[in-house]
Formats: sequence, structure tokens, C-alpha cells
Amino acid sequence: METALEVYNDVEMRSPETQPIKRRKKKSKVWENFTIKNTEPGCRRAFCKGCNQSFAYSSGTKVAGTSHLKRHIDKGTCPALYHAQNNDNNNNNQLMTPYTPKSDTPRRRYRTQNSSPYVAFDQDKCRQEIAKMIIIHDYPLHMVEHPGFVSFVQSLQPQFDAVSFNNVQGDCVATYLVEKQNVMKSLEGIPGRFCLTLDFWTSKLTLGYVFLTGHFIDSDWKIQKKLLNVLMESYPESDGALSLAVANCVSEWGLEGKLFSVTFNHPASKTAVENIRPLICIKNPGILDGQLVIGNCVARTFSGLAKDVLDKGKDVIKKIRDSVKHVKTSESHEERFVELKEQLQVPSDKALALDDQTQWNTTYTMLVASSELKEVFDCLDTADPDFKQPPSTEDWRHVETLCTFLKPLFEAASTLQSTENPSAVTFFHEVWKTQSDLSRAIAGEDPYVAGIAKTMKEKVDKYWRDCSLVLAMAVVMDPRFKMKLVEFSFSKIFGEDAGKNIKTVDDGIHELFSEYMTLPSPLKPTSEGGKTDGLSDFDTYIMETTGQNLKSELDQYLDETLLPRVQEFDVLDWWKQNKLKYPTLSKMARDILSIPVSAAAFDNVFDMEPREMDEYKTSLRPETVEALICAREWLLESDASSAAAAQMSNAIVKTEA
Repeated sequence: METALEVYNDVEMRSPETQPIKRRKKKSKVWENFTIKNTEPGCRRAFCKGCNQSFAYSSGTKVAGTSHLKRHIDKGTCPALYHAQNNDNNNNNQLMTPYTPKSDTPRRRYRTQNSSPYVAFDQDKCRQEIAKMIIIHDYPLHMVEHPGFVSFVQSLQPQFDAVSFNNVQGDCVATYLVEKQNVMKSLEGIPGRFCLTLDFWTSKLTLGYVFLTGHFIDSDWKIQKKLLNVLMESYPESDGALSLAVANCVSEWGLEGKLFSVTFNHPASKTAVENIRPLICIKNPGILDGQLVIGNCVARTFSGLAKDVLDKGKDVIKKIRDSVKHVKTSESHEERFVELKEQLQVPSDKALALDDQTQWNTTYTMLVASSELKEVFDCLDTADPDFKQPPSTEDWRHVETLCTFLKPLFEAASTLQSTENPSAVTFFHEVWKTQSDLSRAIAGEDPYVAGIAKTMKEKVDKYWRDCSLVLAMAVVMDPRFKMKLVEFSFSKIFGEDAGKNIKTVDDGIHELFSEYMTLPSPLKPTSEGGKTDGLSDFDTYIMETTGQNLKSELDQYLDETLLPRVQEFDVLDWWKQNKLKYPTLSKMARDILSIPVSAAAFDNVFDMEPREMDEYKTSLRPETVEALICAREWLLESDASSAAAAQMSNAIVKTEA
């Protein structure tokens, strides 16, 4: 029997008839792990020294070669060799490097039960992921230098080089710049104009931070918004602070000639408003001059009204708060309260909780829940000797009055937190209805109610003076209402002066339409292949002969019958379907309906005071603060969009299946 020290030439085998077999010392490393044995006459097989598994080697004059033997060793399919390598790795704390074929030709891959995927370590990729983690979860940048974090990462990957604060700060800014390019690309080709909202934040260092968000309607007629900048203002009270922030945003994002309106929630002087106005593309010296600079954010207006209500009832509210505090801050007190509620069979399902005095909606919900449980509070002094005198009957009556005033404000402000962007049409109705209700309350006989209503109406009147034209124009662009709702509501609000105010809206909408008529006309539709239909001369003839007698798109639209007020009506989709019928008016409607009624962010519409930037972020460079906040917003939006797309794709697959 031939030993393992003898082998055929595994590079090239020749027929024994043409050339005798030459025996020589084997060069391949395969034979360090295999031995050759005769199994049958004229048949030899290669046996693995580790696992004793046999493989074909030669039969007669045919030799199988060694490629399959290499795969058995180098691909880790030999159980004995695989376990030996793992033990060596554990002892030496080293990574296993897999075999990489030198051949350029693709080879078949064999899946084995014991094989595991190998991922090459990438330091740069790890740093990118750490930067994204810090941005998305709002972690402090210094965490990368904390001993606990360094130890944790080293336990996962000893090859990872620890990064410093400066390193991760640069990585976060780099991530921001990449995402910014993606946002800029997504904003290219937006067919309409942009509206800006300025949400102002304070800080303990007397620095101001302006959050600038762009609002627009995309090519699919869906309203969108995108955080564009977070700019630090060293002197936020100056007349040029807001205008400088807007100018920087317009220049940085290329919005020259595209800015349609500006809405902000920070008290601004007349000079500050005048500084912003030249940046807006619509600058009519007449009716619309200044009307598209909206200084009264509707969320801040509602918060101001709610603050007036709460100030009027602060003494009563303190009594209710102390009563709730007694129940909620002691487990034994709460148990007695629940037992008493069950005995009295009070049907309330409202959760009793202390309010956060920085969020007026929590005070409202506390008052509502307490009012429904007033019977339990009235009897609590007998069941709980520690409980002080409960609120009186007069106190409860005042609580009900406060809730009556706060309820419509709460419902209207809650609309701003809905998943869909609220329309100006909704708030036109809410504002004029609130004004009418307050007028009736002032005329009532209850002096307590009249005092609250009078204070609130002053703020509503100011908001109406500043914003009624913008809100009314949005109503006109709704085919369910047009000028009819404006005429109806103004007659209720202004009485004898209604005609003058209605004319102001009508003149304003026509003046704005005239400006849009001067813009370049949309391209005419062509036949297939991009060729014209040969009737361009006919179109010119029609314009010359009948153009003088045709109504404008606006007048034609206003004269048509109102659409039924169906509940699920989508005004943007209606304009999308009718853009060919009203090519110019649809462009104007797109811009008007994109005007935001609030500058407050999604989660702070109930704030009693402006938001305050935390001390950690104020210690960072302004560029870093902007990078962290903007990149976080963009990354979360991207993740949400990807999740929604995946969900829709899965739904389509299930439907097709």
C-alpha cells in the first residue's frame, strides 16, 4: 500500500499509456491533514486525519484533485479542526481569519451546520454608528469618554480604538452634513413656495435659539414640514434677531423668491416685523402688505387665553390641587379615596393626577377629573381624618366655569397635535366661534364669567385683526365654503362693519390672484413623444377672440356651486384633481393652504412659557447644537418613512398572496 509520502502530481496527470507515473514529494499543504489509503483494487481515497472522513482521490487512471480537500480544511467544515481553532481563539483572545480563495473564478458555496458568518471589523463604521446613536437618543457627547462606556465597548470589540469628545463631535457634525445633503436633494423641484415657522427657545445664559421649520406642499399634494435650522441668537430681544435668522435660512437653503409666509411665536416689535417683510416674495404695498408675516401663533394664542382663565381661578385651582395632592401622595389616602368612590358608586372613569403647572392641559384634565369626583371629595373629610376642609359648593361651581372656558381651547389646541397637519380652515372656524361665545358671555349676568370672558376677548380680537385675512383666504380656497363662510361668520362678528371686512378679503384674494397671473404659465400638455398637436395657432386664435369675455379662473371658481360638506373631504386632493381646470388658481391655493397656523413644535403646544434649552446643549458650540437637533429630526423621519414603506410593502405582498 502506498504511503502518504507518495502521491501523484496533483497539478497535471497524464495517461499511463503516454507517460509513466512519476512519484515525487507532495508540495500541497493539504497533505498535512490527509493520508491516502487503498480501499478497493484500483481505487484510493483521502482520509482526514482530524475527523477520519474519506474523500474521493483516484480511481484507475482518474485523479479527483485536491480542491475539495482544501475546502474541507480551509472553509472550516472539518469538525475537529473547527473546534481546535475555536479553542485556540479563546485562549489567545484573537479573531479567526477565514480562508480567502485566491482564484478569481467564483466557486460554489457549501452551507454547513457549523459554519458562522464572519463580519470584518470596521473602525469607521463603528464610529458612524456611535454618532447616530448619540444623535437619535440625545445622549451627551462626553459619554464616549466615560469609563463604563469604554469598558463596555472593549468587551464587545477589543480592536476598537476609544474616541474622544472632539472625535465624536466631528462625527456627529459629519453625519449632520450627510443628512443635510439628503434633505436638500429632497427639496429640489418642490413645485410651490415655502412657509417658515420660527419657534423661539430661551436659555439660562440669556441666549436665544430659533427653530426654523419649512412648510410646503409636495408634488403629490401632501403637506410636509422639515426642520431646517436651529440658530443661536446672542441678543434675542433685538429688532434684527428674527429677521437675521430668517435671512440666514433663506440664503442657506436657496429659498430666495420662494418664501411665502413667516409665522413666529416670539413677541416682536413693529420694526422687527418690518425687517422680515422684504424677505417674502409677495410684497403688495396695499392689502397684503405685512399680512403674511404672522406674529400670533395660534398655539401661543390659545395658551395665552388658557393662562388668563387659570389666573382668574388660581385660588380655586390651588384648593383643588391641594385636595388631589392629599390623595395622590399617600398610598393609604388613595386607598380610602378609592373605597369611598366605590361606596358612593361614582361613575367617573377619569384618572386623578396632579398637574404640571408648565402645561396648561394637565391643569384642565385635573380640574375635569376632580369635578367628576366632587362627591367623593365632599365626603372624604369624614372617611379620612387627615383630610382638611374640602372645596365648597361655590368652589365647585367656579371649577365648572373654568372647565367651560378651557374645553374649547383644549380641543382646538389638541388638533395641533394630531397626526395630520391642521388646516387654517379649521382654526378660522374655531377662532370666530370662540369670539362669538365670548361676546355672549360678556353680555351675560354672571360677573365672574363676564370678567374672564372680557380678558380673553381682548386677545382673540388682536389675533383676529392680525390673522383673519390669511385664515379667510384659506377658507376661500376650500370648495365647500369659498366666500360664503366668510360672509356668514363676518356678519356674526363684525355686525354693521361686516361688509367692509368682507370686501377686504375679496379684494385681497383678487389682488393675490393678479400676482400669480404674472408668473410664468405652466407648460402646455403635449401629445405622445413630446410633439405638439399642431393646434398652437388655434389656441392663439381662441385667446385673441374670446379672452376678453372669459371669466378669470378665480371668478369662475367662486361662482360655481359649493361642494357638499362631507366629513372626510381632502381639500388638497381636490385641488390635485382640478389643477388642469384651474392651472393658475391651483398654484395660489397650494401656497395659501400650506401656511401654518402654529409655530409651536408638536410636543409643546400647551406650554405656558417658551421652551428652554438645557444647560448641556448651551455649553456646546452653536454649530454642534444645530447639527445634533436637526440630524436627530431627519434621522427619525427617515426611520419612520422606511418603516412605513416596509409596512406598506408587506401589506401589498399579503394582498397579492
